[in-house]
Amino acid sequence: MSKAQWIKENLSPGEEYAGLILGKNGEQDYHLILLPGEAEKVTWPKASEWAGKAGGELPTRREQSLLFANLKEHFKAAWYWSCEQLASDAGFAWDQYFLNGGQGDHHESVEGRARAVRRLPIQ
Repeated sequence: MSKAQWIKENLSPGEEYAGLILGKNGEQDYHLILLPGEAEKVTWPKASEWAGKAGGELPTRREQSLLFANLKEHFKAAWYWSCEQLASDAGFAWDQYFLNGGQGDHHESVEGRARAVRRLPIQ
């Protein structure tokens, strides 16, 4: 099957194929798909809620790195929430800056941007 045919069969209008995420520690490999739409000025809890309503989830830090590498043009030059909290302080969550690719963290009450992704397991 060609890439174009696979995309036609697996992506809905407005979705963008980001690439393949390799499973680690026995986890399954999967395709990462960026959903349409963007939330602005949302706290981390509101960003997670928005992503769920959009039909997906906030991306992990690994996924955000792939999004930066393959779909940077679909993001503003700003930072976006990930789904991951800091292990050392549950009041903070990780984010990805889509200007230069850096990852950092903000307190969960700070308002930022969010994009949602969905994962399509490889059978």
